[in-house]
Amino acid sequence: MAAKINYLKKDFIKILSNYKLGEFVSSKPFAAGKVQTNILLQTTKGKFVFKFYENRSIKSVLFECNLIKYLKAKNYPCPGPFKNKQGKLVGTFIEKPFVVFEFIEGRHIKNPNENQKRELIKRAAELHNITASYKPQYKNYRWNYSVELCKELAGKKAQKLNTKNARRKLMWLEDELSKLKLPKSLPKGVCHCDFHFSNVLFVNNKFNALIDFDDANYTFLIFDLAGLINPFNKSFEWDTWEKFKKDGNIFDFKEARIIVSEYMKCRTLSITEKKHLFDVFKLGILFDSVWYFLRGNVDDFYEKRKVAYLNTLGRSKFYNALFEVNT
Repeated sequence: MAAKINYLKKDFIKILSNYKLGEFVSSKPFAAGKVQTNILLQTTKGKFVFKFYENRSIKSVLFECNLIKYLKAKNYPCPGPFKNKQGKLVGTFIEKPFVVFEFIEGRHIKNPNENQKRELIKRAAELHNITASYKPQYKNYRWNYSVELCKELAGKKAQKLNTKNARRKLMWLEDELSKLKLPKSLPKGVCHCDFHFSNVLFVNNKFNALIDFDDANYTFLIFDLAGLINPFNKSFEWDTWEKFKKDGNIFDFKEARIIVSEYMKCRTLSITEKKHLFDVFKLGILFDSVWYFLRGNVDDFYEKRKVAYLNTLGRSKFYNALFEVNT
């Protein structure tokens, strides 16, 4: 994304004077990124990434930095943060936090091949293996995806809009959240929550780094897996859903089964996770309905249609479609 603030040469000279990363040479904003500002810095000692957090608290950013330090110590491929001369990972500029990260070579893949898709799934499973035993110090300063958070955020959206449609949407969402079965035994850890190829760097067609942990939080370990699978017909999207009949069968589990199978080559799913992947998948859709709360009328909209299809299918058939060999 383009920088939201016009940084001057003197700003970076001052910022870099508090690091041992060389003297400022040049800067260039990255085109990618939707929320935070990322700028490539060239110094006399090399390239670095300046990440300026537009809407995060220092402790929320510390969650990210500490997580990445932990992952780096476990040899997980991601860009590490640098400490300043005072030994701190997070600095401030115009009263907002920033971090200087290492620059890692690579490019984003728009049309990944099958090997690259498998590599992404493998790295997701590896991340979950690592974070299953990780206890983040600042987890309360992140949006940790849960039923309670989804309900809270939706309530705020409805209250802000203060329309009949918003209030009815909130009632629908709360009703669907109440139907989810998410037992306390369902394993938790840190998920990236945005495992997309736009957040992966490849070098010579090989996975080189996972970037952008801005949405990472402490949640159900299968939340990322739920985000990777898509059991719906590929042509069923937010801008085409109205073309499909409400009583139609629009499920296609072929690719979803492959993804789950590849994932389990690296991380074994417990029987509880298998049984309740249905519920976590639905939770992800309900969060989407919060992110896109303005989109659609309560009587029939994209996320509501997806949930309705899932409700018709049911938890047992969803499980069988993914995990039973002879389905």
